[in-house]
Amino acid sequence: MSRTTAREVAMMIHFSNLLGGEDTPEHVCEKAELLGTPLDEEDLLYVNQMLEGVKEHTEEIDEFVSRYSKDWMIDRIARVDLSILRVAIYEMLYRKEDVPTGAAINEAVELAKRYGGERSYAFVNGILGSVAKELVLP
Repeated sequence: MSRTTAREVAMMIHFSNLLGGEDTPEHVCEKAELLGTPLDEEDLLYVNQMLEGVKEHTEEIDEFVSRYSKDWMIDRIARVDLSILRVAIYEMLYRKEDVPTGAAINEAVELAKRYGGERSYAFVNGILGSVAKELVLP
């Protein structure tokens, strides 16, 4: 199982959905194969859980993004960065039993370096670092 690939596929599908695309499980498998790591059943389940979780909790997740994106409205954030942030914050909030916060942040930063703009990784890292600090405070 490759959680890294599952996160990447979840981010890609979420990004596609933001732009009006509709990916099916078949498309998920195709995207994973293009990335060089086919997904097994457990991976597919994880991708679907993340996508459903992000969809169900978008309002709460976006509150964190808005709080820490200083002077950036959600609709002005690059869609790829927003997709990366939503997937990572979902994991930080709802998958903390099996996904360490540091892993969620590191994976998101790597995705931002690969798919985002020149400074996307710093933007993503800054927001996720702030979210992490808030989550550990009592």
